[in-house]
Amino acid sequence: MEEQMERAILVGCWLNEEEARFLYSMEELGALTETARGEIIATVTQKRDRIDSSTYIGKGKVEELQALEEELEADLIIFNDELSPSQLRNLSRHLNARVLDRTQLILDIFAQRARSKEGKLQVELAQLQYMLPRLVGQGSELSRLGGGIGTRGPGETKLESDRRHIRRRIDEIKNQLSAIVNHRERYRERRKRNKAFQIALVGYTNAGKSTLFNRLSSADSYEENQLFATLDPMSRKMILPSGYSAILTDTVGFIQDLPTTLIAAFRSTLEEVKEADLLLHVVDSSNPDYANHEKTVHKLLDNLEMNQIPQLTVYNKVDEQHPDFWPAAGNKIVISALDKSDREKLKHRIEEQVLEQMKAYNVLVPSTEGKLLAALKNDTILRELVFQEENQTYRCKGYALEDHPVVGELAKFDR
Repeated sequence: MEEQMERAILVGCWLNEEEARFLYSMEELGALTETARGEIIATVTQKRDRIDSSTYIGKGKVEELQALEEELEADLIIFNDELSPSQLRNLSRHLNARVLDRTQLILDIFAQRARSKEGKLQVELAQLQYMLPRLVGQGSELSRLGGGIGTRGPGETKLESDRRHIRRRIDEIKNQLSAIVNHRERYRERRKRNKAFQIALVGYTNAGKSTLFNRLSSADSYEENQLFATLDPMSRKMILPSGYSAILTDTVGFIQDLPTTLIAAFRSTLEEVKEADLLLHVVDSSNPDYANHEKTVHKLLDNLEMNQIPQLTVYNKVDEQHPDFWPAAGNKIVISALDKSDREKLKHRIEEQVLEQMKAYNVLVPSTEGKLLAALKNDTILRELVFQEENQTYRCKGYALEDHPVVGELAKFDR
């Protein structure tokens, strides 16, 4: 049986911001709704100086929404912002349809997308942290905080036990996540000891990161024209034109107004990015709002203290490029992830970036040093390997990462 789509009305407040940004934000809310398998039946917007503290929109708009939901038989009303607990409570009192905000919608998509144990735990943690302050009892008279006669009752007990259960579950999840983070930390330490060059793909959601990841690494990451198609980070080996191997990591897509609960919950996922030697910032050049997408990613990288990592901007989807697209100045390349020659061009550019972080070596290695010669082939960019019969040595020329253990070994034979 085909799953029935829920009918949704979208609601947004246009405050003191550019009209284009507000309209794009509403479009994005529509795309998020469709990704969550909702059907948009109407959109309601209101221009205001500031948000209404009790209902987000004005009293007149609430009445308009009541009439609209009745007429269109809506299942959901989705607000393009994070609603406070009191706003959510007041709107739910006025409206029959289920009231959701942008944060809940994103959390729902994340819940659908999570594949790994860590991803599922992080989503559950974010959902519980969001839910806790929004649990509704039967008014303040049932709060145990008041104490005394008349404050004890079945309603209060249920509410308090729900809260206790949620807090207990939050602690459990945090403990499980810290165990996973420690395991990942050990795995990263091992990679650091082996000193593999690490490249992380970052970018706005639906920029084409997974498509690029799959084709650069021959992996099998979920690839779809949807927001948040990838949630769990995935790492694979990528072979550069010289034969040098790097580790490529695909990450969760960024989005403007990303809920703070999610930034906190996915910080450990994005720890992978912190360890990277190079960031490939993928930008969708076919999107009319590509410039804002770039700014959003830069802002989030700043927040996560990752802005100091060398970066190559990859403007993707050149085959569908927007007529107003103009690449920003700086370290960049314009490609289509689907074009093989473009991918080769990108690999060469990546290799150039790798070489910038390496130092040249020119050594004579005795033919008896088989282990070292194998390490030079696997862990460095070896440009020349010539056997010299008269002294049974190999002339080795190439480039190695300065802090790689092989550099210390080479120092013995440097001349």
